[in-house]
Amino acid sequence: MRLLIVEDEKRLALSLAKGLTAEGFAVDVVHDGTEGLHRASEGSYDLIVLDIMLPGMNGYRVCAALRAAGDDVPILMLTAKDGEYDEAEGLDTGADDYLTKPFSYVVLVARVRALLRRRGRAASPVIRIGAMSVDTATRRVMLDDAEVALTAKEFAVLEQLALRAGEVVSKAEILEHVWDFAYDGDPNIVEVYISALRRKLGARTIGTLRGAGYRLVGRGA
Repeated sequence: MRLLIVEDEKRLALSLAKGLTAEGFAVDVVHDGTEGLHRASEGSYDLIVLDIMLPGMNGYRVCAALRAAGDDVPILMLTAKDGEYDEAEGLDTGADDYLTKPFSYVVLVARVRALLRRRGRAASPVIRIGAMSVDTATRRVMLDDAEVALTAKEFAVLEQLALRAGEVVSKAEILEHVWDFAYDGDPNIVEVYISALRRKLGARTIGTLRGAGYRLVGRGA
């Protein structure tokens, strides 16, 4: 999943980005509201962590502009303010959740995951493909009733395929959602992770359509 953090406290923003990246998310960071709105409008994000007190354009205006443009990306607002009127204003502009600074990092991650589940498969966070189940809430993968240990990045790649099981997912789409905007390394890094997943899940679990991308089909399909 690809996240955008719009936060002018640079140390906090970089700390959040580092932590969320370790959780397996692709994270982009900007430090003012105007750039945040531009990046959010141009990019393809699964969730935005948006501070309220920002230079250029405050978080309320960024959120309102995105909603006015028809963008329904989940927005988690952050603020140093503390009061029910501030929370109400944030929610009234279209934010999905609200967190007051200082906050627990564990709580922020839990809120992020909850918003992503709500937007995705609200009925169940577990995606089943044949003998394999992918739990996007606990980030656990089971195969034939045995848990398969994956790294955060391996899980993130598998999650993108599982969310569109049976469909072809291009290398560019995987890069966009698993690696951050600034990634300028070898795009063949995707193939490295696909190979690792095949070793752990079975060679025929992930099919390759040359020139098009990858498809999660389930072992033996």
